Order: sequence, then structure tokens, then C-alpha cells
Amino acid sequence: MDGSIRDLLIGAARLLDGRLVDVMISAGRVATVDPHQPGRTPDLDARGGLLLPGLHDHHVHVAATAAALASVRCGPPEVTHASELARTLANAGGTGWLRGIGYHENVAGLIDRAWLDEVVPDRPARIQHRSGRLWIFNSIGLAQLLAGNAPPVSLDCDTGHLFDADTWLRGALQGSPPDIATVSSRWSRWGVTGVTDMNPHNGLADAERFAAAQQADRLSQRLVLSGTAELSDLADCDTISCGPRKIHLHDAALPEFDAMVEAVADAHRTGRGVAVHCVTEGELVFALAAIREAGALPADRIEHASVATRELVAQIAELGLAVVTQPNFVTERGDAYLADIDREDWPNLYRLRSFLAAGVTLAGGTDTPFGQADPWAAIAAAVDRRTATGVPLGLKEALSPEQALDLFLADPLSLGRRRAVVPTASADLCLLAQDWTTLRVDPASARVVATLIGGKLVFDGR
Repeated sequence: MDGSIRDLLIGAARLLDGRLVDVMISAGRVATVDPHQPGRTPDLDARGGLLLPGLHDHHVHVAATAAALASVRCGPPEVTHASELARTLANAGGTGWLRGIGYHENVAGLIDRAWLDEVVPDRPARIQHRSGRLWIFNSIGLAQLLAGNAPPVSLDCDTGHLFDADTWLRGALQGSPPDIATVSSRWSRWGVTGVTDMNPHNGLADAERFAAAQQADRLSQRLVLSGTAELSDLADCDTISCGPRKIHLHDAALPEFDAMVEAVADAHRTGRGVAVHCVTEGELVFALAAIREAGALPADRIEHASVATRELVAQIAELGLAVVTQPNFVTERGDAYLADIDREDWPNLYRLRSFLAAGVTLAGGTDTPFGQADPWAAIAAAVDRRTATGVPLGLKEALSPEQALDLFLADPLSLGRRRAVVPTASADLCLLAQDWTTLRVDPASARVVATLIGGKLVFDGR
């Protein structure tokens, strides 16, 4: 079967409600969903496998994920102590820049330029903290970086630490945007048909770059683009939509409260919601106060809500905000949380069930590359609520398999609506080898056999 858009019959597919159906696709949309008729010759024989709307990852960083594929992993679970990190960096192949990602101070403390010089003395190197906010450079890398470039105020040349300056860094390095074709292919293999890019610096130039990638078949997924106020002028098309305005808060450098209120109000005046990055309790308190002052819209959302007391959960519900959470972090970072965070705060970490119980709209994202990109692993983590070493963390916040799956079936432009395989729906579909009765026992075992976007087959794993 080729991947072109045409009429296509999927036969003997099992839906979430257990029905065995034949699904006709026409002009990129679901035309009919009828009871299965034995004897028909389908274009795609589902053989009783589960047919879902394609998954949507509601919080990703596309370009950073592509760059991560050519980077060295420098933090847990791959690297857990200083000698292992030193060995990993020393043995990294290639020439030119050594780019490391995922570092956490649990490995070797807050490393600096001098530490990197000892380990990587003969090539430029930069290591990114897993928060995404900090880059650490060795001396050769720092010299190359500053050749002809005035340093930003957030660069400490003594330590080689550069905070919150990705836009400046891209210009200083003068590198080409990474090729996202491999990332897109991986998403297709997981049944992901759309993503929401949450880079706070996204503007119209980024939208043009992503559109060009889609036209060149380098990016198959539909894209919702969050970012700057500039995106308010983005003309929506079938494959790229304007998302909320991203506001990235940092506890140590919160904006003036009135400026924050005005940023929220300004987004609302252009018809956009805001997506506010909140990974600490203080950031969440600040964000909720500002949104309350500006007046909340249904399109407003909190990203992460990493630490949320019951009082803050109630405030989020009262304001009618959505939360986009990362259940995979309980698995990927849970052991570090248990070591670093006070025990009394453990119940407040990455809540799930409490939000649903309060009536909060909840959706899921992996935060790739700062989290693992596989949405099925995130779904499994929402059900399991255990760290990588198997320690329970917030079991009362665990979701049922159905609720966990729903996190990635939310409509990206209206998070409170769940997509379904119904007539007139876009034919963005994910076909699995298992039925739901089997898959719900172990979501991480999902085996996608076909992914379609707008009726076009973008992955065929049969």
C-alpha cells in the first residue's frame, strides 16, 4: 500500500468500546464506521487490533528533541555518578562540538568549566542541565562561543555557566536547525499524529521553518505552535495551528506582577490563552494570582504543575484552567525527587487523580527531550506511579488505564474534548496489534502497526 491520500477501507478494527468495525476513509476523513462485515477485502486488515485516534503529545520541544539524537546522555538513568559521566564524555566519538544533555547535579554536583576541562580538554563541549535552563561550557567551547560575540549578562565566564539564553546561543553558534525527520519517524512509529511545541521563543520564522519541513515530508505530524506574542499573527492551516502564548516562570527571577498580569491580558486580547510553566509551588501561586487578576479564559493552561497542594488544585479548578502534566517524570525522575524533596511534599508531586477529582481538565505531554519521548511509557507511568527503581510515589494519584490514555487523546485546541473514531473526524489514526483488553494491562507493551495522518499512511509496521 502506498502512503498517498485516497479512499481506504480498514477492516476488522476493534474500538475502545469493544465494537468490531470496518472504517471507510475518504478525502482524509473518517467517512463511515460500520459493523464488521466478513468477506470484504480491506486495504488495511486490522485483524481485531485496537483502532484509536492518533495520539497527541501536548508538550514537546521539536528542535531540541532532534538535536538530542546527536547528543550524549549525561544524566539518570544512563549516567548516575561522576566517574561514569567522566568516562562517558571521554569516550564520546566524533569531532567538533560535544553536546551533552540531561545532566543533573545528583551525578557530580554542579559541575563547571574547570571540571569539564579535566574531562574534555581537546574539543569544545557544552552540557545541558535537564531543566533546559543551564548550559555548562569548557574553556575551548567558551572561547569559540565568544569569538566575535558579546557575552550575555547570564553568562558566568568563570564557571562556564549560561542561563536562559537559548536564543542568543543559537545565534552565537550559527548552526543550522537540526533535521527533524528522524524525530517525526519515531513519533509515527508510536502512533503520534500531532504534537504541541512549547518553546517559549517560537515566532513566525519558526512556523515557516516547520511548514517547510512538513511540505518536504520531513515532519508528518500536525503541529500546534505555542510561543511568543508574534504568533498571534499566524494564519492557521490544516497542519499548523497557533497555540497558547507561553510564559516561562522562574522562581529566582519572577517578572513584576503587573507585567505578568498584562502579558496574560494581552494574550487574551488577541484571542489566545496562556500556557504558564510552573514547576515550583511559588511559580504556581504567582501564576494563579496573575491569571485571576487578568481574568481566566478556557484556553488558559498550566504546564507541569509539578508541585500542587490541595489548596492550589482547588484554585486551578475554580479558575477553570487546564493542566498539561508529565506522568513520565514520576518514573524518570522519581528517585531523585525522593532524595531531594522533603517528604511532606511527596504527595503534591505531579498529581493526576486529584486534578480529575476536582474537575480540572487534564492532558499529557512528555516534555521531550527533557523527558523520554515515548507516550506509551508515559501512559504506563500514569497508571503505575513508581520510580525507575520501583519505589511507589503518590499511588493515590494513579489513573486507570482509560484515564491515562485519555491524556493523549485530548483535542490539542480544546483540551476538554476527547477525540474519537467517528464519521467526519480527521483520519488521524493509530492501529495497534493488541485490543484494549490486552493493552490496558501493560500500556508500555503497545505495538503500533499503522499510523495514518489525514488518511495518509505514514507508518506501516505490519
